[in-house]
Amino acid sequence: LSSLPLQILLYVNGVYYIFYFLATLALIIYKSQVFSYPDDFLAPDLAVLFLMAILEVLRLYLGFKGNLTEAEAPLGLSLGLTVGSVVLCVYLLLWQTYVLWADVLLNAVLLSAYGLESGFKVMAIAAFVS
Repeated sequence: LSSLPLQILLYVNGVYYIFYFLATLALIIYKSQVFSYPDDFLAPDLAVLFLMAILEVLRLYLGFKGNLTEAEAPLGLSLGLTVGSVVLCVYLLLWQTYVLWADVLLNAVLLSAYGLESGFKVMAIAAFVS
């Protein structure tokens, strides 16, 4: 009953998130050097990025575990953590100090992956329950 498309998407999302994290970190460093980035806002933007990385590791681990063991609980927890990741992603998309077009592109791809992954998780949980 494990979902192969979900498993592939979790793997691809994990690889993409590594790229996303490094690119967003580089963009924050770039913005702090090029623009007059207020010091009061640099720390929260970095904190959100690192908090998002911690959530992403937990979310992907629980997603992998839940799908491979066909257990609803870890997959449901992963789905719940996806909501938190989406909120942090929307923060980086809309409310960080400076938003460049690269930020919009990176976050749009990540939000699309979250949406697709959530749909597969719901279908997998429904298959495991029945």
